[in-house]
Amino acid sequence: MPKTTSPTELNATVSGSVRNLVVILGDQLDASSLALESFDTDQDAVLMMEVKEESTHVPSHKQRTVLFLSAMRHFALDLQSRDFRVRYITLNAPGNTHDFTGEAKRAVKALKPDRITIVEPGEYRVTEMVESWESDLDLPVDIVEDRHFLCSTDSFNEWADGRKEFILEHFYRMMRKRLGILMDDDGKPTGGQWNFDKDNRKPFKTTPRTPKPYTPRIDDTTQDVIDLVNTHLPDNPGTTEGFAWPVTRDQALRALDKFIDERLRKFGDHQDAMWTGERTAYHSLLSTSLNLKLLDPREVLDAVLDAHAKNPIPLNSLEGFIRQLIGWREFIRGIYNHQGPDYADRNGLNEHGSLPDLYWTGDTDMACMQDCVGQVLDTAYGHHIQRLMVTGNFALIAGVHPREISDWYLAMYADAVDWVTLPNTLGMVMHADGGIVGTKPYAATGKYIKKMSNYCDDCQYDPATRHGDDACPFTTLYWDFLIRHETRFSKNNRMAMMLKHVRNMDREEIVQITTSATSLKKRLGVTAD
Repeated sequence: MPKTTSPTELNATVSGSVRNLVVILGDQLDASSLALESFDTDQDAVLMMEVKEESTHVPSHKQRTVLFLSAMRHFALDLQSRDFRVRYITLNAPGNTHDFTGEAKRAVKALKPDRITIVEPGEYRVTEMVESWESDLDLPVDIVEDRHFLCSTDSFNEWADGRKEFILEHFYRMMRKRLGILMDDDGKPTGGQWNFDKDNRKPFKTTPRTPKPYTPRIDDTTQDVIDLVNTHLPDNPGTTEGFAWPVTRDQALRALDKFIDERLRKFGDHQDAMWTGERTAYHSLLSTSLNLKLLDPREVLDAVLDAHAKNPIPLNSLEGFIRQLIGWREFIRGIYNHQGPDYADRNGLNEHGSLPDLYWTGDTDMACMQDCVGQVLDTAYGHHIQRLMVTGNFALIAGVHPREISDWYLAMYADAVDWVTLPNTLGMVMHADGGIVGTKPYAATGKYIKKMSNYCDDCQYDPATRHGDDACPFTTLYWDFLIRHETRFSKNNRMAMMLKHVRNMDREEIVQITTSATSLKKRLGVTAD
């Protein structure tokens, strides 16, 4: 494990001029990246920056900020231990301008590099900033490919160009064939089918006793960051208490091993299950390490397949995890890059509601939202069904503006990076991209939550009731959502059955539903009084 350090040591000055200044961002902690491939320890230097802008352009959860900054510091220390010269600017460093361009200018003035090299950022906002450096700093800036991913941007564009629809299943099958993963010698998928998702929807029948994920110890470096965040970003949401995310490559590898050994086998069966107080279930919690590049998807894939070769893993669990790794993750990144910066401004359902305060406080009498939002406030984490079918579903059917909820996801989850969060939220959760990511909106009544969790057991609301004081807000808002968008979805075959129910409602029930929904949205602050 890298030695611990104080901020003073990290702020040590790099002396002398340099040939190549390699800028490494907080989600680029990959020692084998293309930017470092020809690094000369005698002539080159690394620039890493902790700037408030990255924790305040959306109000970043304290644990998300601690994760990024601690992982960055550990990575810088590892580079220093291998004789890399590192100019590291801490959050409280004297003269810190607190934005990337300001720190790049200061570094160029001090080190007089011949050029800057940086791996392509994972956020349009940062990419635009970096693209301005060549003129702002008056020197060449090389933006090199991010080789972390299994499908390059060019490869995805080749697959996507000319298609009328971007269907995950089609992309996933292409990736399986190209990589030779879970494929039999005759070219057919192992087990006779491509997708075992129908086997991965079992709820918990009783309180689950799931093995806990790997919890790394908090060393001096991480504790320094925790203290720093609490001092300098006290108003950011969430808490640093209970911080338990891997911040080094060694810790990430330990987390991977523990997941494979103790939770992967049951991951498939209960992939969509939720339970009050159950914060991790059988999920991997590897997304933070993957998105910061502490883990490479190739090594994760190899480790899972090696474990399967030694002791076969149930196919629904194996395929379900691999689909997330080589299918959904790569698909979402491809969509982000293919669609371009204008994607962020899409609002295909023309929704303009405000995000309710309960998303920031957890203060609500809806048991499911109280548990799911409360968990995010405590841990900066929630698994994909909590995100899609609880917090996301509610924002969708309540008519929240897609950018407001997208920014909340970017702010509040430890694994959030824009290329991940934006298409997942704006596209899949909010159906705001015109059906690019999902062919139908993932809207559901409280009955779905009742089926997949125990949240409804002690809740005051009835998921089977459509309107009135006792009605589950999810159920009321779901039917109001369908009523509002009946015309829009009338040509969507996947919505036909539910729209038939709307058309069979009598006028009185429609009025009761819409009246209840209007009152509910005003009470929550989604719409103005």
